[in-house]
Amino acid sequence: MSQEKEFEIVREFEVDVPPEKVWEAVTTGTGGYLWPMEPPEPRVGGAGPFGSTVTAWDPPRHYTSRSEDVPFPTQSLNQLDYTIEPRDEGRRAWVRYVHSGIFTDDWNNQYDGASKHTNFYLHTLCEYLTHFAPAPVAFAQVNGPAASATAGGLAAAAKALGLADDAAAGAEVGVQGPAGRPMDAVLDYRSPYFIGLRTSGALVRFFGRGHWGAPLGVSVHDFAPDADARANETAWQDWLNGVFGRS
Repeated sequence: MSQEKEFEIVREFEVDVPPEKVWEAVTTGTGGYLWPMEPPEPRVGGAGPFGSTVTAWDPPRHYTSRSEDVPFPTQSLNQLDYTIEPRDEGRRAWVRYVHSGIFTDDWNNQYDGASKHTNFYLHTLCEYLTHFAPAPVAFAQVNGPAASATAGGLAAAAKALGLADDAAAGAEVGVQGPAGRPMDAVLDYRSPYFIGLRTSGALVRFFGRGHWGAPLGVSVHDFAPDADARANETAWQDWLNGVFGRS
């Protein structure tokens, strides 16, 4: 039986870029670390992404979007709130991010997934801000076949990449990408749920969503001048299908 219950996920962090750069990323540059969205109308009451409404707009300090018509079956309310303050005379930024709303089903599983995804997405935001922003991005996102929707899906992906079991975040690694192509990267994030690779021109992210009953996902944020999102999508989909045995 469906049960509605409020949730709130709060994170605070600092990043070595000015507040204006953070503001640009969370309002108009979401493809660089999350996925591309329509930018919000720059006013209170304006239209925001996914049918939301802008309820706070004070650049580059405070932005909130709220949706009471959420396009997900497990939510009835969703709100994202960003507070951004300068540090070190504006050379750095402090950010407080609050994701709140109402989950309508399987609250514990939904909250656990949202909380852990938040950590990874905000880490990716900092990677984007520090290494690539405001470069244009070609974004690709693919999901593995049904066989990847297990708790061991991410480990299988790590093995296919050639990542050593003891490779930890911060290590420089050589991995095998699509079609066996070698990739030099920094392993910028590693947990039992997610893997993040940063190459000289891209952020490649692996989402072990089998822990929450969904297929493994891969997203590619490609900042190379000749980046081809469609080619990345095809290549990584073929890679996933090969790893998990679907022709």
